[in-house]
This record gives sequence, C-alpha cells and structure tokens, in this order.
Amino acid sequence: MGIVVNLDVMMAKRKMSLNELSEKVDLTLSNLSILKTGKAKAIRFSTLSALCKALDCQPGDLLEFEEKASDSPF
Repeated sequence: MGIVVNLDVMMAKRKMSLNELSEKVDLTLSNLSILKTGKAKAIRFSTLSALCKALDCQPGDLLEFEEKASDSPF
C-alpha cells in the first residue's frame, strides 16, 4: 500500500463536503479527488498545511503508512 490518504475520513468527521473543502483550501475539485482516492503521487507541504488548517487536524490524521507484503525484507 505505502502511503494511505485518509482525507475522506477527516472530511466525514468534520461533516465537510468536497466542494466546501475545495473553497477553503483553494484547490480544484479534481485535485482534491485525486488526493482523496489515493491516486496522488505527491503533496506539497503548503497544500498539506491548508488541509490541516481547514480540517482542524494534524498531518498524521490525513496520512499514514501501510507496509506492503512485498516491502517486507523477510
């Protein structure tokens, strides 16, 4: 898996729609959708900061690491 984006979880906890979040962080709906679905290859710190501010959370609430079975050296 690698890095998992929990944007949808935080949005649900804050009862915030994708449209509302898009306006608050000044990102397009398509870019937010790419993040939300985990298809993004990278995220800028400025974007992560804006998301954390809008959702009143920490970066660790939005991102987590899941090790793939193939990533294991054993």
